[in-house]
Amino acid sequence: MSARNSTMNLDRVYIIAEAGVNHNGDIQLAKELIKVAKACGVDAVKFQTWNTDILIDKESILADYQKANAPGETSQYEMLKKLELSQADFIELKAYCDMEKIEFLSTPDELDSAKFLDKIQDKFKIGSGELTNTLYLKQVAKFGKPVILSTGMGDMREVEEGVNALLEGGLMKNQIYLLHATTEYPAPMNEINLKAMLTLKDKFQVEVGYSDHTEGIEVPIAAVAMGARIIEKHFTLDKAMIGPDHKASLNPTELKAMVMAIRNIEQAMGDGIKKPTKSEMKNKLVVRKKIFLMKDCAKDYQITEEDIYSKRTNKEGLEANAYKSIIGKKLKHAITAHTILTNQDLIL
Repeated sequence: MSARNSTMNLDRVYIIAEAGVNHNGDIQLAKELIKVAKACGVDAVKFQTWNTDILIDKESILADYQKANAPGETSQYEMLKKLELSQADFIELKAYCDMEKIEFLSTPDELDSAKFLDKIQDKFKIGSGELTNTLYLKQVAKFGKPVILSTGMGDMREVEEGVNALLEGGLMKNQIYLLHATTEYPAPMNEINLKAMLTLKDKFQVEVGYSDHTEGIEVPIAAVAMGARIIEKHFTLDKAMIGPDHKASLNPTELKAMVMAIRNIEQAMGDGIKKPTKSEMKNKLVVRKKIFLMKDCAKDYQITEEDIYSKRTNKEGLEANAYKSIIGKKLKHAITAHTILTNQDLIL
């Protein structure tokens, strides 16, 4: 699939539903995840592609969250071997996504898988574990396609090295997208540090987003309000399923609620220009106050601050904020108390 030198269309927030390994190695379950993602209104559904024998040493230990959520597993190698899908499976899943009219994405976890995925997708999402794998990042960049890079576990020096590797591989700055992330499952609220997303944007002058591993949906919604243009969130059919990522994922109802909230926040963001809206204009006529005389006043009476007050009315007259311009002015004619003032009543 050719997309060399292309960029992402971010006219709206790009929402990635991260199916990841929540298919439990079952392609039919993966297809059900695709159907759910489509029904929830996301832009893309993403999986993970790897060859276990290339990816990991057989003696690699399990992370604490993997031990807790995948009981019975004794090593990362054995766990990932059970979750691995074949290249033929991913070709089938890509076709299924095309049929469901939702974008297919998968994260390659080693170069052979990246070469394969280059044939069936037009962008790459690279996980936080590869942030310091700069040779690999340079190799992926050579495909010439946009790269969304998660930055979990990284500091600014490491992010800079990762960005530079992508640039050295031939990507343009506008083809690089950085996601802030906290790599823990679930991630504790006091370690999210959403402001770091803005630090990435300021430092690298690229579009940024947020890959969320918290429980619930409020943090990705907040990230959008802060300027995230890409949101990634794990989802599952059932949080009670056995597997490393199910517990820290959204169920379908939660995923749909997150998408709806993000789309609402997008509309609420506006253009940043402070002005009355169309719907406010009709209310302005009855809510804003206008100037009235406090007492009976004769012709040629000179108005003071003590002579006026303001109240709501839909009658034509001087707005409350015009009071300074009428202090010291004289009346053209006598006016009774509690009458609205207009320019026609004044000797200007």
